[in-house]
Amino acid sequence: MNLTRRHFLQAGSTASLAAVAAGCSKVDVPEVLLPGRRPLTVPEGPYVTPAGNDIDLVSHALNRLTFGPRPWDYQSVRKLGPTEEAAFAAFLDQQLAPERIDDPDGENAVRRFEVLNEPLGELFEYQEKHLLDALVRATVLRAVFSERQLYEVMVNFWSDHFNIDPSKGDAKWLKVADDRDVVRAHALGNFPAMLRASALSPAMLWYLDGRVNKKGNDADKPNENYARELLELHTLGVHGGYTQKDVMEVARCLTGWTVKETHHSQFGLGNVEFKPFQHDRGEKVVLGHVIPRIPKQANAEKIEELGRAELDTVLGIIGLHPATAKFLATKLCQRFIADEPPAAAVSAVAEKFIASGGDIPTTLRTLFATEGFLTTRGNKLKRPFHYIVSALRATHATTDASHAIQDYLLRMGHAPFHYPTPDGYPEKAAPWLGTLLWRWNFAVALTKNELGNETKIDAEKLNASFKSEEGLMAHLLGRAPTADEVTASKESGATLALMLAAPSFQKC
Repeated sequence: MNLTRRHFLQAGSTASLAAVAAGCSKVDVPEVLLPGRRPLTVPEGPYVTPAGNDIDLVSHALNRLTFGPRPWDYQSVRKLGPTEEAAFAAFLDQQLAPERIDDPDGENAVRRFEVLNEPLGELFEYQEKHLLDALVRATVLRAVFSERQLYEVMVNFWSDHFNIDPSKGDAKWLKVADDRDVVRAHALGNFPAMLRASALSPAMLWYLDGRVNKKGNDADKPNENYARELLELHTLGVHGGYTQKDVMEVARCLTGWTVKETHHSQFGLGNVEFKPFQHDRGEKVVLGHVIPRIPKQANAEKIEELGRAELDTVLGIIGLHPATAKFLATKLCQRFIADEPPAAAVSAVAEKFIASGGDIPTTLRTLFATEGFLTTRGNKLKRPFHYIVSALRATHATTDASHAIQDYLLRMGHAPFHYPTPDGYPEKAAPWLGTLLWRWNFAVALTKNELGNETKIDAEKLNASFKSEEGLMAHLLGRAPTADEVTASKESGATLALMLAAPSFQKC
C-alpha cells in the first residue's frame, strides 16, 4: 500500500474528532495553581490571520524569533505598527529586552521546579534523574509558555554551542547550575562574558576534563580535551587557523583549575578552585601571543594571581578573534536564515560582533536587518524540539511536558540535555529527515488528546478562535492556504492534524 500523509491521517480522523470534541477533563484544583494550565490573558477571537499567498514579514518573524505563533500572536504583533516593517521592528525591540517583558505564564509553568534555583552545593542532595527531568521539563515549558521567546530561542542556541552531557560524573548535578548561571544568565548578554563563565563552569570542567588538567611535576602532561573544544567548538571553529601546538599551549595556560568532587570531598562540592602548584609556569605562545614565564621564585599567592590571569589572557585572544566572529556569525545565520547562509549576511554579522565587543543583542539586530534574513522565508526544517513546541503553541495546548512529550523528543533524537558529544545537536536539516513519521504520529496523537492527561487541546475552542477553517489553516501555515490545501483538508476530515503534519508547518 502506498501510504500517503492524507491516508495516514484519514485512518484516525473519526476517532480524532470524537476525542477532540470531548475536550479537557475537569479538575478541582484552581487553574492558576496548575503549572502549564494557567489561563492566559489573551485578546478575544476570532483572530486576524495572514492573508497573503506568501509568508509575510510578521509571520516570518514569529517563525524565526519564536518557537512558533500562538493563535493570537499574529494579530498582536501586527498591531504593533502601521506597516509590517514597523510591527516587526517594534516586536524585535521587545524581544531583545526580555528583562522588560512581564512573563507570569512562563514563570508559573516552571514554578514547581524549585530545585533549579538551589545553590550549587545543595544540588548534590537530589537524585540525578530528578534533576534531569526538571531540566528537560522546564526547558520545554519555557519554550511553550514564555513571552520571552527570542531569549528562549537563544538559550536553545547556546545550550548546543556549549553542550554538556550531564550523564558524566558530577555533571549529573552540576549541569543545573551551568544552565542557570552560564547559558540562561548570558543568552542575550555578552559573548566574552559567557565564554568566561563557561570556562569556569563546574559542569564544563567536569565534562571536558578541565578539572584534571594539571602540571604538578615534570611527568604530568596537560589534558587537552577542553582546550581543543574551546578553540574548535566554542570560538575559532575547526578552520579557525590554530594548530595542534596552539591547542597544547592553551591547555598549559589552563592547568591548575579543578572542582571539588564527590569522590574526594564532602564539603564545598562543585566549588571551582585554582591550585597554583598544579599550574604550568613556563612560557607559552598562543596564536603568536607570548605569555611570559612565571618567575621560579614566585610564591603560591603570586603563582595563583598570574596563573588565573592566563585564563583571561587566552580568552582575550580568542573571544573576539576574527575567526571566532566568522564562526559564530555562520552558526547564527544557519539558525536564523538558512543551512547554507549567504556570505554577505555572515560578513555583516561578524563585523558587528567584533565592533560591539561581542554584544549579542547588537549582533542579532544586524542579522535580522540583512537581506538574507528578510527575504529567505519558509525554508528551514524545524528541528524536532522546535516542531513539538510549535505544535503545542499553535494549538494553545495545555501541557506539563512530562513522559509523553519527553518520549516523543527522545524518539526523534532531540531531547534537551541528552546529546553525548560536545558539538551539540546539529542545526542542518539532513540529520532530522528521518523523524518525519514520528512527527505525523505526534500530530495525530496531539489532536486525539492521546499525550497523557496533562497535554490537551480544546479543538472546538481553537476552531472558534478563527473566522473559518481557512483562517485556522492560515494561522498554522503562516499564509493563506492554497486551493489544493483547502481541498485536501476538507477531504481528510482532520484539518488540524493534516496541517500539523504538513510540510509547510514543519518548516519555518
